[in-house]
Amino acid sequence: MLQKELKQQGDFLFLHRGSLPLLILATGLGVFILSRLYWEPAPFLQTTAFKIISLAVALVGEGIRIFTVGYTPANTSGRNRFRQLADEVNTTGIYSTVRHPLYLGNFIIWLGIAMLTENIWFILVFVLTYWIYYERIMYAEEMFLYNKFDEVYKKWAAKTPAFIPDFSKYESPKLNFSWKKVLKKEKNGISAIFALFFVFDFTANIIEAGRFVIELNVWFYMAAATFILYLILKYLKWNTSVLNEKGR
Repeated sequence: MLQKELKQQGDFLFLHRGSLPLLILATGLGVFILSRLYWEPAPFLQTTAFKIISLAVALVGEGIRIFTVGYTPANTSGRNRFRQLADEVNTTGIYSTVRHPLYLGNFIIWLGIAMLTENIWFILVFVLTYWIYYERIMYAEEMFLYNKFDEVYKKWAAKTPAFIPDFSKYESPKLNFSWKKVLKKEKNGISAIFALFFVFDFTANIIEAGRFVIELNVWFYMAAATFILYLILKYLKWNTSVLNEKGR
């Protein structure tokens, strides 16, 4: 049955979903290098303005993740690596407008990164790949939630879009916003965004100069600052209780 096959594919891709960003990054960086060396992208795509637009897109995606994570209780909407996990169905806040806000946020983040390649065709391929890849993961996740929560999940899913939000359905979150949970859960993503923008800028400088060179510009300082923040938060998470919050 196709349902069984999609579920099996989704479970497999869920376990290995951390590999997709690495594949996108490696391929995108290769396309970026080829574009700068041989294909000569449109002048606007090489400007700082376009890079700022790309960063804005990525930060919108991270903002969606922050808004989602900040209002959720413990054991929901997490970065569970090896298995599906949910103690309840989130139905308020952003979850009242869309069923998969974290995957929506991921898509927009990586769309911003994909824009750095300065290649329209790569961006279109990325969108198609993300759709095929995450459609199966979302299917597997929904089957898990349906089997665990039955009618509660079915009733919510029937009125809530899967991926494109319907803000007319918005309901206020049940919980207060938790910056502690955001700092614990989203430190990786924030640091990674600025690190990747630095990597692309660093690569462009090498191509332009024809030698290894690190330019101490805004991309370098933002990457350095967010990496230091990541290390601080990592220490606080594992060596103190500062970021702990009951039920979150």
